[in-house]
Amino acid sequence: MHIPAKTLCKLLLLLTLLLSAPAVMAQGQELALAREYFSKGEYEKAEAIYSKLIDDQRLFNAVYPDYLKTLLAQNNFKDAEKLVKKTIKRHPGQVNFVIDLGMVYQAAGDKAAAEKHFDKLIAQLTADEVIVAASAFIQNELYDYAEKAYLRGREVSKNPFEHNRSLIALYTYRQKHENLIGEALNLLQENEQELIYVQNMLQNSLQDEKAQDALEKELIMRVQQYPDVLAYNELLIWLYIQRRDFYNALLQARSVDKRTRSGGTRVMELGAISAKNKDYEGAIEAFEYIIKEYPGGPYYLVARQRLINAREEQVENTFPVDLDKIRTLIADYEALLSEVGRNVQTVEVLQHMANLYAFHLDDKDKAIKLLQEAISIPRANPDFVAESKLTLGDIYLLKGEPWESTLLYSQVEKSHKETTIGHEAKLRNARLSYYKGDFELAQAHLDILKLATSREIANDAMDLSLLITDNTGLDTSTTAMEEYAAIELLIFQNKLQEAEARLDKMLQQHPGHSLTDEIYFRKATIYEREGAFDKAVASLEKVVSAPTDILSDDALYKMAYIYEENLKDTAKAQQLYNDFLVKHKGSIYVAEARKRFRKLRGDAPAN
Repeated sequence: MHIPAKTLCKLLLLLTLLLSAPAVMAQGQELALAREYFSKGEYEKAEAIYSKLIDDQRLFNAVYPDYLKTLLAQNNFKDAEKLVKKTIKRHPGQVNFVIDLGMVYQAAGDKAAAEKHFDKLIAQLTADEVIVAASAFIQNELYDYAEKAYLRGREVSKNPFEHNRSLIALYTYRQKHENLIGEALNLLQENEQELIYVQNMLQNSLQDEKAQDALEKELIMRVQQYPDVLAYNELLIWLYIQRRDFYNALLQARSVDKRTRSGGTRVMELGAISAKNKDYEGAIEAFEYIIKEYPGGPYYLVARQRLINAREEQVENTFPVDLDKIRTLIADYEALLSEVGRNVQTVEVLQHMANLYAFHLDDKDKAIKLLQEAISIPRANPDFVAESKLTLGDIYLLKGEPWESTLLYSQVEKSHKETTIGHEAKLRNARLSYYKGDFELAQAHLDILKLATSREIANDAMDLSLLITDNTGLDTSTTAMEEYAAIELLIFQNKLQEAEARLDKMLQQHPGHSLTDEIYFRKATIYEREGAFDKAVASLEKVVSAPTDILSDDALYKMAYIYEENLKDTAKAQQLYNDFLVKHKGSIYVAEARKRFRKLRGDAPAN
C-alpha cells in the first residue's frame, strides 16, 4: 500500500507530538516544583531542577530568569556569570541579557565592573536597541542608566526630541523637576498640541513652591525666546491660575491677544476666573480691556455687564459697605439698560439691581418690582428667570415672609431638577428649614445635596449638615441650636445689632457649649461687616486658640486677611499667613494664603 509523502509527514509529526507529550508534561511539573522550592527559600533544590531544564530551548524563556534569581539568591555569582555569558552567546544582539551580566557584577559587589559594563553597553547601543535597553534598566530600577539609554538614542538619531515622552515619564516618576521642565517644554516646542499632556504631567509633579518657581522662570525665558510658540504663553497662564496669581495670568492673556488679535476670548475667560476667585481688580481690568479693544466685538455687551458685576462684588465685599458706591452701581446698571434696553439680554441686570436695592438700600418693594419684571420678560433664558425667582425668594425672606420664599424655591426645584440651579434652590430650602429650627427636614434636603454635581453646593450642604449633627446629636435638647439658627436668619436679614446681642446672650446662657466657636466666628463676621476690625480679630483669636475646632483654619486665614487688607499691618499678616501654611496644609485656603504670603514677603514679580 502506497502512502503519499505529504500524508506520511503529517503522521510522523503527530506520532512525535504524542510521544513527546508525556515528557513536556513532566518538565512542566518539574518547573512548577522548582518555583515552589524557590518561593520556600529552598534554593539548592530549585537550582538542581533549573540546571537540568535550562538547555531545553522550549523552556528557556520560563527557566532562565528564575534560574538566575536562584543563583543570585545563593550568592553563587560565579555560576550566575557563566549562565548569563552562555546565554549572551546563544542569543547575540539581545541587550537585556547583556544588562543581566552587569546586574550579576553589581550583585557580587563589584560596582566598578558593573558601571564599566553598563557604560560600554550604552556607548554601543543602536537606535533599535534603545527602548529595549531602557526598559530593562527601568525593570531593574537602574533609572540613571535608563536615562542614559534614552539620551544615547537621541544622540544616535540626531533628533533632539527623540524619546521625549519616555524621558518625561521617567523624570516625573523620579521627581527630577529641572529635567522634567526642560523635556516638557521641549515637547511643546516640537508639538503645541501636546499642551494638555504636558499640563497633566506637570500638575502631578510640581507640587512644591521651588519647582513651580523654576517652571515659571524657564517659561518666561522661553516666551521671550520663542514668541511664536503660543503654547508657552498658555502654559504660563495655566501655571499662574494654579498658583491663584490671576493678575499675571491676565497679563499673559492680554499680551497674547494683542499679538494675535483673537477677539479677546482668552481675556474674557480670565476675567470670569478672576471674578469667581474674588480677584475683583483683575476681573475689572480684563473686562475694561475688552470694552476698550473690541467695542464692536461679540463680547462687548457681556463685558459691560460683567464689569459692573465685578465692581458690585468688590463693593459688597469691602467692609463697611459704602452705600454711595451702591447707588453708583445702580446708576451704572440703569445706564446700561438705557443703552441696550430691557429685554432678554438684560434679565440678569434687573436681578443684580434688585439685590442692591433690597440688601443694601432696604428698598424691598423696588427690588420685588424689578424681579417681577425680569421674570415676566418673554422668551427670557429659563436659567436667568430661575435665578431671579431665587433672588425674589431671598427678598421675601428678608421681609419676614418665609412661606413666599419656600414657594419660589420649590418652583425652581421643580422646573430645574438635577441641575445646579435646582440644587441651589434645594439648598436654600434646606437653609430655610434650618432657620426655622426644623433640622430633620433640613437634613433630608442636605443628604441629597451632598451628592450634587456642583462641588461648591455639595460642600455647603456638607458644612451645614455637620453643623446640625455636631450640635444636636449628643444632646437631647436642641434649644441652643435653634437659637443659633434663628440668629443666623437675623444676620441674613441685616439685623446685625440684634444678632450680636443674642450671640452674647448665648455665650452667657450656654457656657462651654459645642457652638461656642461658631458663635465667636459669627460675631467676628458681624464686626467685620460693621468695620470693627479690632473686635473681629479678638473674636477670631478665641477660635484659633481653641484646642481643636474645624473652624480654626477659617479663623486664622480671616485674621491674616483682616490684618493685611483692613488693619494694614503687613508684618503681622505675613506672620499669620506663614503660621497658617505650617498648621493647615490641607486647607482650601492654602493656595490663596501662599500667594498673599509671597507678595508680602516681597518675592520678585514674574513680569
